[in-house]
This record gives sequence, structure tokens and C-alpha cells, in this order.
Amino acid sequence: MTFKKVYDNMKAITKAGDIIGVACSGGRDSISLLNYLNSIREDLDIEVVCVNINHSIRDTSDRDTRFVAEFCKENRIRCYKFVIDSYNLARTRHLTLEQAAREGRYEMFRALIKKGLVDKIALGHHMSDQAETVLMHILRGAGLNGASGMAMTSEGIFIRPMLNVSRKEIDEYIAENALTYVEDETNVDSTYTRNFIRNEIFPMLETKFPNCQENLANFGAICKKDDEYIDSLVNLDAVITEKDVVKLPRNYFVYPEPIVNRMIRHAFTSLDVYADIESKHIEMIKALAKMGENGSKVSLPNKIFAVCEYDYITIFQKKPKVNAQTWAFRSGRIKIDGLGTLIIKRTSDATMREGVLKFDADKLPKGVVWRFRRDGDVFEKFGGGTKKLKSFLVNKKVPARLRDNLPLLATDEEVFVVADVEISDKVRIDMDSKNIYEVTLKKD
Repeated sequence: MTFKKVYDNMKAITKAGDIIGVACSGGRDSISLLNYLNSIREDLDIEVVCVNINHSIRDTSDRDTRFVAEFCKENRIRCYKFVIDSYNLARTRHLTLEQAAREGRYEMFRALIKKGLVDKIALGHHMSDQAETVLMHILRGAGLNGASGMAMTSEGIFIRPMLNVSRKEIDEYIAENALTYVEDETNVDSTYTRNFIRNEIFPMLETKFPNCQENLANFGAICKKDDEYIDSLVNLDAVITEKDVVKLPRNYFVYPEPIVNRMIRHAFTSLDVYADIESKHIEMIKALAKMGENGSKVSLPNKIFAVCEYDYITIFQKKPKVNAQTWAFRSGRIKIDGLGTLIIKRTSDATMREGVLKFDADKLPKGVVWRFRRDGDVFEKFGGGTKKLKSFLVNKKVPARLRDNLPLLATDEEVFVVADVEISDKVRIDMDSKNIYEVTLKKD
């Protein structure tokens, strides 16, 4: 049984009832995987479907999609077909064509998962691909994590059941089952990084080191075990993880370097960022923690920023500013896209509670509205004394990244309520207050 390893891997990484989407381009690797998984689907009690993505890069892309569709028809396999404009994606996102194609197909994969059409995506990566990945990551300056190469499972949804299968074993399976497949002519184009390693570097290495691919793959497996052990030593107790934001205590950066590096990588994983983060980016964050002043910031791939925020290094994905819309002041709920829901209601209870601001609405001037920060805004803090709103928010240690998205109850320039932060002294509740309102910001 040529693919016994694949069978054993599938038993370990899938469960009965799983719908497995096999990413199939029509090439020898993906056709082998699709054919084999379809042959064992009843034994493993799984459903197998095909996912074909046309990247619109080659003139023969449509031909390959037709080949895959015909293969699925002959073998009674459901086939999902998608087209990606990789050139447009590369242009609009400022990516290489290789990066754009990868981003596009993984977005399609995740969309299938999200819609519940498949439970996992099976990828046709094999031992040679692993060796290429390990070498490529090392050459780019990766540490143990990158040198580990690809995982058999990642993100809980991507599986690589052929990862420990050699090219020779795949060729044997093709011959045994008389499978036909298509050749991707771009595989000979060494302007692509992976093709350069495959077509130029490995043939030279193999003249001196015949087993270099297998050795590199084994080296990656060793690195993975060591990496997992060091990961188990990382203390994340004081790390704050919220939606789109991870806060790392600056005093954690005194830990040994291998621990700090993994703490930072944990932050990226929490933000669902798995690609394009290299050692140099880790070093930038460590330098920021060591030398940066409050408000100092560094820009990272994938629209990620790291910023010094008092006792923390905050890593977050940049979000667009909420719009300049205004809302009338009244009881009810205000849904603010990208932020959350503002809940305003009258109350007879003047007792203060954490997370809830209460104020005397009779002390508000006419014409107040809910809006966002503007240049020139002022605020009267408790005890008196009018300050620029920016200065007040700085004193309250509100991070700069949040200030423009805080809902304000205000007139043209004066602010009376800063949602989730404070009320102005001018609307403070006293013994005579009868028209009391409370406001809560429930963030998404």
C-alpha cells in the first residue's frame, strides 16, 4: 500500500463525519491526494470534495480547471470552482504575484470553512515541499519556528496528510493507479522563490548531498519538537488578548530571548496573522519595548502596528476611523460599525457602577449630539478646569489608537460625556438631579 503513511495521517488528523475539501490544481500531487482520499472516504467515514482555484495567471489555467472538473465528474466527486484575479490582487494590495495568489486562495479556503461547506482543507504538500520551505525560511532569517517548516495541521482547518511522503512514493502511486495529470508550466519559471530553490538550488546541493531534502525535512521535525518544548515554558498569564488587539507587559521583555520571541509570535497568532512575520519584525518589537517612549510605534506586515502604551506593548491591526456621522441624544441603542453599541437609558438609580457612566441630562445645553472627536474639543474635568480633550485623554491614559473612535456627547466644541471614560464636571449628578441618564459602550 504505497500511501499507507497518508492513511495513518488521515486517521490521526480527521474524525468521522468530516467534510474534507481537497485543494486540487490538477497537478500530480493534488490529483494523487484527491484520488486517494476519495478511495478511503468510506473507510474513514469522511466526505471528500474538490476545491479548484483558477489564479488567472497562466493561459492554460482554464484548461486545468476543465481537467479537474472532468476528473471529479468521472469519479463522482463534488467540485467547487473559483476564479481569482491574481494580477489585480497583487496591484491593489501591493504584493508580488506569488503572494497575491497565495492570499487569494487561502481567503477562498477560509470562506468555504466559514460557510460550513467543508470542515478542513487538505493540501498536497509533501516531503520535498517541506524541505524547500525549511530552506527558504532559514535563508530568510527564521528561528526555530520557521525552521520547523509546515505543520501536518495548522489553524485547526488546514491539513497536509502527504507531508511525510516522498516524491518517489507519489510517482509510484501515480503509476500504480494510471493517473493522468496536468503540468503547470510556471513550475520551470525560477523567478518564483520556491521554483528557484526547487530548480536551481536543490539540484546543485544534491550533487554533494544526495539526501539533502530528506535531511532538511527531518531537521524541520527536530526543530518543531524543540520549539514546542520552549513554547510550553512561555508565561502568558499577564498578556491581555482582545478582539484585534494583544497587550504584552513591558516587564515580560526581560525574560530570556527565546521566551520573549515566542510571546511575540503568540500575539500574531492571536490576531490570526501567520505569514510574512520574520525575525527582523520580532527584533523591531523588542527594541520598541526596550527603548520606546509612550506613543512610539512601528509598522509591521499585514497592516499590523506595535505601539508603546504605558506599561504595555500593544500589537494591533489598524482599523479604519469610524465615520463623521452624528446621532441625536435620546434613550436607545446606537450601533456603530467597527466599534460596538452605545446603550443610553434613563434611570432613577444614581449609584455608580463600573463600566457605566451616569449624568444629569438637565444640565446639558440644547443641541448636544453623539459624535466623534474634532480639533478644538474641550472638556471640564472633575473639580473644575477646562482642558483640551486630547490632553484630558492623555492624562486618563487612553491609547492614541482609541481616541478618534470614542463616542462623545457634545456641542460644537464642548464635550460632556466621553463614552467608556468619563463625564464632564458640568453634568455631574447631585442631590437635586432628577433627570438621570446612564450610558454604556458595549464593544464588538
